[in-house]
Amino acid sequence: MTIRIVTDSACDLPDAMAKKFSITIVPLTYRFGDEEFVDRESLTTTQFWAKCASSPVLPETSAPAPGKFEAAFRDLVAQGATGICVVSLSSDLSATMQSAEVAAKSFAGEIPIRIVDSRSATMGEGITVLACAELAATGATLDQVADFGTAFAKRVQCWAALDTLENLKKGGRIGGVKALMASALSIKPILEIANGLIVEGGKQRTRGKALAFLVDKVRNAGNVDHLVILQADCSDSDVLLAGLREFYQGEIIIGDIGAVIGSHAGPGAIGVAFSTVS
Repeated sequence: MTIRIVTDSACDLPDAMAKKFSITIVPLTYRFGDEEFVDRESLTTTQFWAKCASSPVLPETSAPAPGKFEAAFRDLVAQGATGICVVSLSSDLSATMQSAEVAAKSFAGEIPIRIVDSRSATMGEGITVLACAELAATGATLDQVADFGTAFAKRVQCWAALDTLENLKKGGRIGGVKALMASALSIKPILEIANGLIVEGGKQRTRGKALAFLVDKVRNAGNVDHLVILQADCSDSDVLLAGLREFYQGEIIIGDIGAVIGSHAGPGAIGVAFSTVS
């Protein structure tokens, strides 16, 4: 039995982790005006941030068409997969999961496909993908992997501190005056992904306090695993890592926030994602 894992590029899973577990990543696309790019393929992270800085508008992101998932499923069938588990970006944030569901119907009777809604994004989604891949590698059945993924996703927490509100202003999500005042007061908004949606999780007056807030969220969560730092062109992720190392000795993955989520979060966004262990 060969169970393969498929996800989308909003998971921000590092390439090395995806390759280790043979995880297939279906890319979303983004567009600056009339110029379209394929996430994780067209531009490096550095090139993406440079283009964001020079563009007067944010890129518009698009979910993969069902055909992109169909092609991924077809490749896995050709490789000998006996079952496919898809872990998707939160269905409340994107039509990505819907595209995967449409594609899966084309394979009815050919190969079983189960779809897990991560109820998260960036590495909050990524750790659910990783946990499912780890279980699949042990020889678990498709139903076991999918049911585990659904349960695991409910225990995931994802928190991030924004360094700037400029991207939210460009995207029309907040007014220019509010963004200017927040910048003048050095306010660092905190966002949380809760119940599949991005919500306000608080605010801190300085970058240092924002990092301390993130450390405390992990410290106070109790027993956690699959701890990751997610960062968008940051120079101080080592400071966050040092704070977490004061009490957490397990593996800590550091992953880049990619173009899909980064286009809204902006450069300097930094956060943590982890699963609580009951």
